[in-house]
Amino acid sequence: MRRNARLGDTVIAALTVVALGSGVWLLDGAGTHAPPQPSAAEGRPDPGGEWSAAAALAPSPPTRIRIPSIRVNAPLTGLALTRSGSLEAPPAGNKNLAGWYAAGTMPGETGTAIVAGHVDNADGPAVFYDLGALKRGARIEVDRQDGTVAVFIVDAVEVYAARDFPDEKVYGAAPRPELRVITCGGGYSRTTGYQGNVVVFARLTGSH
Repeated sequence: MRRNARLGDTVIAALTVVALGSGVWLLDGAGTHAPPQPSAAEGRPDPGGEWSAAAALAPSPPTRIRIPSIRVNAPLTGLALTRSGSLEAPPAGNKNLAGWYAAGTMPGETGTAIVAGHVDNADGPAVFYDLGALKRGARIEVDRQDGTVAVFIVDAVEVYAARDFPDEKVYGAAPRPELRVITCGGGYSRTTGYQGNVVVFARLTGSH
């Protein structure tokens, strides 16, 4: 059994790996291929720290996430924990909506901020369908309520089977402003759905 990970002052259960996709459209003939998955090269540690980390920003709730290289431009809604300790999924009916863990770190603050979104819904691809195609060095921008935009650079993109999900690595506290972006991935089963999760690791490198 995996140990629970602590995110800020909240313990997140191993069940945090929520269902962020249905896969139904892949089975009804409408889908032509599964969502892209990251290559092993995208999961390598950042060699030499080529992208420096920026100083933390003052707390301000996020309102939108943009990932230009995979054409993501989506509003953000706050997510809470379920009674079992898992993170809520954003409403599946809105395919261009992502969520952030509202009781945790705000993107741009020191610590680990969490954003999650669906890879698909019953109608087809959703907001993070192409997340597995993201490359190291890609830019992520997060609009915030105070008018600032937090700019992150991707350090790694990895895929984990649900049974091997590294809670502490993904959700654990960070000494600098970091961001995790999560969706479903890792293959698909007709009986149990997606078999794992794609996780993007990014660090704050600036703001404007």
